[in-house]
Amino acid sequence: MSWPEVTVVDACVRRAGGGGSPAAVTDDDPAATDADRRAVAAAAGASHAAFLGSGRTPDGGLPVRFFTAAAELSGCGHGTVAAQAVRLTRSGLNELNDRQHTGGRTFDTVAIRRPAGIEVWFDQGLVALRHPQPDERAAIVAALGFTADDPHPTDTARIATPVAPRMLVPVRDRFALRRVRPHFGRLAAACQQYGLLGCFVYVPPVGDRPGAARMFAPAIGVDEDVANANSTGCLAAHLLDTAGAETVAIEVEQGDSLGRPASVLASARRGPAGITTRVGGLAVVRDSS
Repeated sequence: MSWPEVTVVDACVRRAGGGGSPAAVTDDDPAATDADRRAVAAAAGASHAAFLGSGRTPDGGLPVRFFTAAAELSGCGHGTVAAQAVRLTRSGLNELNDRQHTGGRTFDTVAIRRPAGIEVWFDQGLVALRHPQPDERAAIVAALGFTADDPHPTDTARIATPVAPRMLVPVRDRFALRRVRPHFGRLAAACQQYGLLGCFVYVPPVGDRPGAARMFAPAIGVDEDVANANSTGCLAAHLLDTAGAETVAIEVEQGDSLGRPASVLASARRGPAGITTRVGGLAVVRDSS
């Protein structure tokens, strides 16, 4: 089927300008099948597509669904940035505070016009953290294809779950990050076996220097993601947890290996129920087609 209007948004662009993760945004069509929805992202030259519902949930949330070419997602961080940027553009307002319903959860969002684009923040909610089981960690590490020059992570890898679990794997530095060459078939099989969305390989922020990361998610049809905002929130939660702090704020640069420089911001806070996070990025809305 043909969609009436698809807008491509470069989400989480680097603050120095350019790049970002392309996401397709369109109004959902109740007559469409999930196969129709899976085809939208690829047709628009994006890895993910966001579908905006026409009504609202009882708690005031706007339904938004996310698809890759392979599957529907329970959540999509850079897709949320893109969806809310389009909604602000349509509204004609300078700021839009709203609520979004995705994956069975409704959460707060804010979109603000800035000179360089539209700044979007959303509440990621609680992030659960655990250490991977030895066989789980070994399978993922083997599939990542680390070279002999790079020490394999041990107990520093974590599983983080905002909605869908993913493994956070640290490497020594940005040179080691660039050298990662996953075996995508093995990584997809390992993620499917252990119920993981993918693997977020990262170098943590140090002082004023942003962190860096690459997200590999072949199990959902995305070998490497330009920018994974939800995983950045997970990293903020992990860093807060290991530091024993009450709050943490980070910036993580992504997308360089794909020629699409991106940047994601995240903050984490410890509360009575656990660690909650807030994630943001800058979006540039392209012309609709």
